[in-house]
Amino acid sequence: MQERKLLDYLYTLNFSVMNFKNISISSSKSIRTIYISRQKQLNALNAQTLEELSMCLGQFLEDKDVRGLIITGEGKKSFVAGADIKEFAKYSSNEGLELSEKGHKTVFDVIYNYPKPIIAAINGYCLGGGLELALACHIRIGSSNALLGLPEVSLGLIPGYGGTQRLPALIGRGRALEMILNGKPITAEQAYEWGLLNHLVDQEDLLDKAQKLAESFSNNSLLAQSHAIAAVNRGLIDPSKGQEEEIKRFGACFQTSDFKEGVGAFLEKRRPDFNNL
Repeated sequence: MQERKLLDYLYTLNFSVMNFKNISISSSKSIRTIYISRQKQLNALNAQTLEELSMCLGQFLEDKDVRGLIITGEGKKSFVAGADIKEFAKYSSNEGLELSEKGHKTVFDVIYNYPKPIIAAINGYCLGGGLELALACHIRIGSSNALLGLPEVSLGLIPGYGGTQRLPALIGRGRALEMILNGKPITAEQAYEWGLLNHLVDQEDLLDKAQKLAESFSNNSLLAQSHAIAAVNRGLIDPSKGQEEEIKRFGACFQTSDFKEGVGAFLEKRRPDFNNL
């Protein structure tokens, strides 16, 4: 199961290492905001940045005080403008395969299956690996200046971090293929109309909107949310198994202290006090 593989992988990380070069962290209440901090490179993803993201995700999975994450790009110009092309310009076919496989395993699939809500706060350029990073998140909020696209075909490539799979799931096969085959970015307004963005806001309101949305999630049972994420993902990966997964996880919720607390609070007409994972 993807969720089990995720947990097994994250538990192998050295959670104490938090001395990062290419990302920075801010905290507000139970929410942590992760900034991709390579402004001179328009926050492009290189190997070190992906490694630091992987470490960070492991750290916050273990931290019971963290109930949600926001991923964004530092500065006003770019969320993530893609992968760092200089790093793989001379790669062989096998090296390209390993690049994609490692990215999926250590970052993109981890985010997609993460048991705590993750919101992408997108402004400016959101291209290639940047859009794939946003697609892996559970929710996407865009600012009005955002440009979203998958330009890999202009380099003789295809998206390699989930773009060919997750984009069609959000906006449909035809629209996804239009974006992938012409390689041209779309505006934030069009992305919102197509369902690629959950919310569209002015740039100055982007992080505030993301924070408030993350806080609204944190009022509910994190354990139940993790079950919901897993059930939704299973249905998208294998529609024939989605309902079975929902039934299994629905039943599992009845054995949790969060269920007892939630029902008790409802009957007693008070706000529930849920435990973390």
